[in-house]
Amino acid sequence: MSAGEEPASARCDTGTSGLNHILGGGFPPNALYLVQGEPGVGKTTLALQFLLAGAREGKSCLYITFSETSEELFEVARSHGWSLDGIGILELSNFAQQLTAEAESTLFDPADIELQDVTKIIFDEVERIKPTRAVFDSVSELRLLSQSALRYRRQILSIKQFLAARACTTFLLDDLTSADSRDDRQLESVCHGVIALRRGESAYGAERRQIKHPQNSRQ
Repeated sequence: MSAGEEPASARCDTGTSGLNHILGGGFPPNALYLVQGEPGVGKTTLALQFLLAGAREGKSCLYITFSETSEELFEVARSHGWSLDGIGILELSNFAQQLTAEAESTLFDPADIELQDVTKIIFDEVERIKPTRAVFDSVSELRLLSQSALRYRRQILSIKQFLAARACTTFLLDDLTSADSRDDRQLESVCHGVIALRRGESAYGAERRQIKHPQNSRQ
């Protein structure tokens, strides 16, 4: 081990032996990681493995979902033979629509109300369960709520600072469905590392999946 390098035991188990090997034992802790990929490439599965590995170590874990319901997450887990016992789930999939309806009778911009209220709910839940591992699924919804690149960057920075101050290692899942290249670069610049998942069809044999080594990670 070189000078200044963290021992493998100090890293966060990814829940996947192959990825642990690539990363020299896992993710450096207390950092923010971006997991990118189109729908269906395995982002949710990777995120659940990351949280399950933490739960097995007795750590508090939180899955914050904008895009999937709790039932859908439990179904993904059941398909792999996993139990999500010990993992907190904050479901916000219908929250934005409810807030929009309520905001129509106010003098405020609905986007301002939605973003403020969603952020407060997330931060309150983090304070309540004090997770050491957290997942946001997905940031596409935060990007839409923010409505501008500047507000979106500020929101991600706020989340990053809030969770880092509480020693939480965090995944941001991005399905790339509402981003342009400028959004991608902004988000990557804020995170400590990037994992890009890809799925490719082969003329012969089974479908292949690829993972790109994290960039800018603290190794």
